[in-house]
Amino acid sequence: MANDLMHDVFGGERNLTTKERAISVVLGLGLAAAAAQPRPNKFLSLAALVAGSLLAIRGATGHCAAKSLMNGSHEPARI
Repeated sequence: MANDLMHDVFGGERNLTTKERAISVVLGLGLAAAAAQPRPNKFLSLAALVAGSLLAIRGATGHCAAKSLMNGSHEPARI
C-alpha cells in the first residue's frame, strides 16, 4: 500500500512541460532556501520547506499527481 502511494506521488507518466518543470525546480529550491533562514515562527518555516521540497521533486520527476487528477488520467486507488 505504501509502495502504491509512493508510485502515485513520485512515479507515473510525465505530464509537465519542460517550462513547467524548470519553474517548479527554481521556485521549489528558492522557497526551501528561504525557509532555511532563521525565523521566529518555526511552523511557517517548516511548511515552506516542505512545500519547496515538493515543488522541486515535482519538477525533477516531471510528474504532478494533482495535474493528472484534474485531467482525469489517474487510475483508481488499489486496495
